[in-house]
Amino acid sequence: MIHFALKNWRQNIIYIGFVLIFLLFALTLNDRGFLNPNNLLNIFRQTAMIAIMAIAMTYVLSAGEIDLSVGAVAGLTTVTVALTISVAGPLAGVAVGLLTGIAVGVCNGWLTTRVGIPSFLTTLAMMGIAKGVAMWISGTSAVPILSRSFAWFFGGGSLGIVPILFFWILIFGVWGHIQLKHTGFGRRVLATGGGETAARYTGINVKNVKFQVLVVSGTAAAIAGMLYAGRLQSGRFQLGEGDELSVIAAAVLGGTSLFGGKGTVIGTIVGALMIGMINNGLILMGLEYSQQLIARGGIIILAVALSQRQ
Repeated sequence: MIHFALKNWRQNIIYIGFVLIFLLFALTLNDRGFLNPNNLLNIFRQTAMIAIMAIAMTYVLSAGEIDLSVGAVAGLTTVTVALTISVAGPLAGVAVGLLTGIAVGVCNGWLTTRVGIPSFLTTLAMMGIAKGVAMWISGTSAVPILSRSFAWFFGGGSLGIVPILFFWILIFGVWGHIQLKHTGFGRRVLATGGGETAARYTGINVKNVKFQVLVVSGTAAAIAGMLYAGRLQSGRFQLGEGDELSVIAAAVLGGTSLFGGKGTVIGTIVGALMIGMINNGLILMGLEYSQQLIARGGIIILAVALSQRQ
């Protein structure tokens, strides 16, 4: 009984931690507007792109791989979308944005599964390539997006007081959870990460599974890039820079194993929201940027250590 209770407590540590941190900030920062509805909605706005990429990262990590290129792909997508919209309109911009992410995902998947380069090195190299291409084609300048319909749908709009980004998180969260927990594809992903040899003996094509999750990751990064572009109404190579660290942290914080075979989309979303809430709370505290980095890093290390100890 004690063992079961302890195991159950550890499995739910991310949710317990989220509530405790929320209550801490609510009590200490109430006079600074933490509980203000606009501030709480801003946490969703600031977290949406990380959450969407982290949902896809849950699949990648669960399959025993990693994708370090997501932030750079998001930045590249903002530029390709902005440039395309300026000459061909928003629909063409969306198509080019999706193709950008799919192309990068296919390259990552092919190099990892067919050439045999570890995904850590493949995606690390792709991170540099994507950022370099974005800087090159944009001339390192911001490219404005003048399409109001694109800006509204991809991040800038709202339905009543609820930002459109909330619905993007909701759609991706429901899709990701169902796919991972209730479909054959999700079971193959978890089986591949849990043990490649055993997965092969059961008839699973592990190379195809790994290829597919890397394509999913590239596509999700492209969608996140379009949300960045729509919300800020511009394409900039700097957007998404460093996001790969927050994305991986959100997935692991939510209970996804870095060693594969275990993942949870709901936990990943909560992990992303926790990171956004911590960032927001530390800013409201008035801490210097260097102090924010130290506090945020310490909190995340503690939370991940507790959630990963099974």
